[in-house]
Amino acid sequence: MSFAHLGLSDKVLSAIDAAGYKTPTPIQDQAIPQVLARRDVLGIAQTGTGKTGAFVLPMLTMLEQGRARARMPRTLILEPTRELAAQVEEQFIKYGKNHKLNVALIIGGVSFDNQDAKLLRGVDVLIATPGRLLDHSERGRLLLSGVELLVIDEADRMLDMGFIPDIERIGKLVPFTRQTLFFTATMPPEIQRIADTFLHNPVRVEVSKPATTASTITQKLVATGREDFEKRETLRDLIRTAENFKNAIIFCNRKREVATLHRSLVRHKFNAVALHGDLDQSARTAALDAFRRGEAKLLIASDVAARGLDIPDVSHVFNFDVPHHPDDYVHRIGRTGRAGKSGTAITIVAPGPDKKAVAAIERLTGQTIPWAGAPAAEASDDERDHARGQRHRRAPSKGRSSNRQERSPRHAEPRHPEPSRPAPQHKSAKQHKPVGEQPAPDGGADTSHLPAFLLRPVSVKA
Repeated sequence: MSFAHLGLSDKVLSAIDAAGYKTPTPIQDQAIPQVLARRDVLGIAQTGTGKTGAFVLPMLTMLEQGRARARMPRTLILEPTRELAAQVEEQFIKYGKNHKLNVALIIGGVSFDNQDAKLLRGVDVLIATPGRLLDHSERGRLLLSGVELLVIDEADRMLDMGFIPDIERIGKLVPFTRQTLFFTATMPPEIQRIADTFLHNPVRVEVSKPATTASTITQKLVATGREDFEKRETLRDLIRTAENFKNAIIFCNRKREVATLHRSLVRHKFNAVALHGDLDQSARTAALDAFRRGEAKLLIASDVAARGLDIPDVSHVFNFDVPHHPDDYVHRIGRTGRAGKSGTAITIVAPGPDKKAVAAIERLTGQTIPWAGAPAAEASDDERDHARGQRHRRAPSKGRSSNRQERSPRHAEPRHPEPSRPAPQHKSAKQHKPVGEQPAPDGGADTSHLPAFLLRPVSVKA
């Protein structure tokens, strides 16, 4: 099976061949002929299945006929995040090298004037995040009445981020007769309602069950203590002992936790970068570039920032926090094990609410995630009371901050519920730190035993 039978143009086939791809993925094989037949498509596919190519490749073929007019884009692709929008733009540049198409990226954090200049020249493909697109429309600088094809990508993440009202507004600005391609990894009731609103007699393309995980990913659960500093220590040990480690994305539930963990890892001499919603666009781009080039081996990210990132050859995913929403687990671990390659996903589980969250993930995915070692245990009331007393009596070591000082307050990412704070767990006075974890003279950890590639700090400038 090759791309030749799908109906793509010679220019597109030539670009695919130059990129080294010989065989379409299942979703590409099923969706591309339907898109070229001008059918509406409902695509249900987990991340890493070649979903982007399923709409980019036929769009390039279709756009070979016709011409763009000023401020009236011919096609519109909606993405939930800036990073994902930028990746789609890269795909159009890669596979559209034989075309003379104008592609514009309309996202936040970038000058309105530069974007407006692109729109004025005429755009064949407009890739946008919903908020910035509506900003241009409300300023009267953009007309959507010429859109022939609308793509709504990562629809379930749009729902999580609160973009559905914006999507519905945009739907009223584009022609009723347009063709619509709607892609999602899961189909909760609200997404089904939106799909029914936007799509007319769609072809349903489903290459895997909703919320399933790739078979190429080895999943594990690792127990840790209740305290944040214990979770950080557990994570450092996991990174140091990981098999076949090349690089890793580390997920946190909150952007404040991303910043705190990043500072901690850098302090312990790991070369890491952070990606969260409070960074400006130039800083986010610099962090991603450093990780993609291999200058940074660790990328700490929130769900909002990392949704849909296409970073090849990620060997490991670490869930520093168990995600609040089970769907997020599927998307997180989908950053590894892509395109048939193997990967490892390890979730750090503390006693208390984390175990309930893990149970919800297992119900959603229909599979039991094995524990590496003993499962996380619940602490008794007596143990919790004793732990509280121990913490009040314990004084911080000279020259080092206390655990209470080290922990930063947690701020939730937008539209993620704030869980109740779990009670602390008793940490026995007889517990010893592993060899190599004794404080170094500068207050950091002894790093003499670490692999060389983890010791090179990375400085990312905005």
